[in-house]
Amino acid sequence: MGSALNIGIIGVGTISAQYFAEFPRLKGLHVVAVADINEARAAEVAAEHDVDVLTVDALLADPRIDAVLNLTIPVAHVDIAMRALRAGKHVYGEKPLALDPDEAAPMLEFAREHGLRVGSAPDTVLGTGVQTARALLDSGSVGDPVAAAVHWSSPGHELWHPAPQFYYQPGGGPLFDMAPYYLTTLVTLLGPVIRVSGVATRSNRERSIATGDEAGSSVPVNVETHVSAILEHTNGVTSTLTVSFEVWASRAPLFEIYGTKGTIAVPDPNRFSDQVEVWTVDTPEWTKMPISAGYADAGRGVGLADLAHAIETGRPHRASAELAFHVLEIMDAVLRAASEHRVVELTSTVARPEPVPFGATPSTW
Repeated sequence: MGSALNIGIIGVGTISAQYFAEFPRLKGLHVVAVADINEARAAEVAAEHDVDVLTVDALLADPRIDAVLNLTIPVAHVDIAMRALRAGKHVYGEKPLALDPDEAAPMLEFAREHGLRVGSAPDTVLGTGVQTARALLDSGSVGDPVAAAVHWSSPGHELWHPAPQFYYQPGGGPLFDMAPYYLTTLVTLLGPVIRVSGVATRSNRERSIATGDEAGSSVPVNVETHVSAILEHTNGVTSTLTVSFEVWASRAPLFEIYGTKGTIAVPDPNRFSDQVEVWTVDTPEWTKMPISAGYADAGRGVGLADLAHAIETGRPHRASAELAFHVLEIMDAVLRAASEHRVVELTSTVARPEPVPFGATPSTW
């Protein structure tokens, strides 16, 4: 890139460490300052990484900053993003894009009207795992796709996260916290979704924090904690999705695509670079496939770097707000389908993002 995109980070909680670990490799990005409602935490992170610490207002007003990396909790995503856009800055945020489509739509419209970019996690789909699976699918290695199945489960994030309360409030739960990885991958691989049905439940299990300063504290649950959905894609492929904070153990396959000539075992979309395996009628055994696409050795922030290069070259960025909005509408529709006991038609659509070529880096593609 000709020049780096200057970044201001708002929200420096647990996830920020993964971004900071990747920034030294992302030459198209330059972190200028951080801000957080927890001023002591912001000062600690700023000192550790030799950047400025500012208030949120000061960061948004800082003329040095081109784009805001929004790592706040879900309920604050749109508020911070809109403030950044009104300040003339591009935005890249953690998932979910918003709490619901009605909240997100004005943000996307404002960005389009003012020529600003909005991007959103997850960017794990840009790594070699999902991109290699896409290359294999697109090449016809398992014939025509017929269906896909996804199952992600755990007992709950309170077992490892020191402050997990927001995971059990609107914008959290297994659907809004974990499904974006899997739904974004499903859309990337199979295209947009046109209708969904679903069921959503929660148990009466009491939850408490297992680690950190708040260990032993109870966790109120105000979201559904076990969600299953059936998705119909525009190309006629059907996908089944289950995400849960209620499962202590499972042998269900994580992510598989079923074709007319075989099956692709897609690596975990919560990770960037696990290996793809394929079973075909011609080679009827699970075979580990070589990397053939994707950003190599990628980590969190590669989507923001891809956005930075896209701004410079004028191309669409891959981890786009439009993709995140479609995923958000899918999740919202699943919950409506569950509560209303009906099939819900989606109103949004999105093109599959451009694939990431083998050997590409965020500064070249």
